[in-house]
Amino acid sequence: MTLELFTALATFALVTVITPGPNNLMLMASGANFGFRRTVPHMLGIGLGFPSMVVLVGIGVMQVFDLWPLSYTLLKTACVAYLLYLAWKIANAAPPETDGTAAAGHPLTFLQAAAFQWVNPKAWSMALSAITLYAASRDVAAVLWVASTYVGVSAISTTSWTVLGQQLRRLLDRPARLRMFNRAMAALLVATLIPVLWPGGG
Repeated sequence: MTLELFTALATFALVTVITPGPNNLMLMASGANFGFRRTVPHMLGIGLGFPSMVVLVGIGVMQVFDLWPLSYTLLKTACVAYLLYLAWKIANAAPPETDGTAAAGHPLTFLQAAAFQWVNPKAWSMALSAITLYAASRDVAAVLWVASTYVGVSAISTTSWTVLGQQLRRLLDRPARLRMFNRAMAALLVATLIPVLWPGGG
């Protein structure tokens, strides 16, 4: 891969991961609710889970959609259902420091965050676009270049959004404010489904 192509790939990857989307909104909500340290497994799940998805998409998953078009419809349905479930969970999250009971919420684990990439509409769009643009030959080396680039830029994005959420905790020191914040995050998460449900809109 030439320097010019790698520069273009790195720029594309950074722009796609750092712009608002389900992963980043959930990281900001987690940072605000649980702090940076407890969100680290969530961050790592995204930072390593998405590049792993890119590798699998690059070496053959895309062919499944060509061979079995219904699989794409099923995937879209699963994406929508799970994102709506997560939005409900965020909107109804209890303050993390209530009284130490089980009512308090928990941040996503590494495996949960990694698995979430497979039902994240933006992750699918990013993976398909990156492979199509920068590893069109499906050559293993090219696919690995794309995936490893996303590992690097994801560290920047996940850290930035989690720190942003953590800093917001100072403004969310009251339960009422935190509830309003969580409901706003839930509404924005649902809004990310608009391009999925109405791709021709706007």
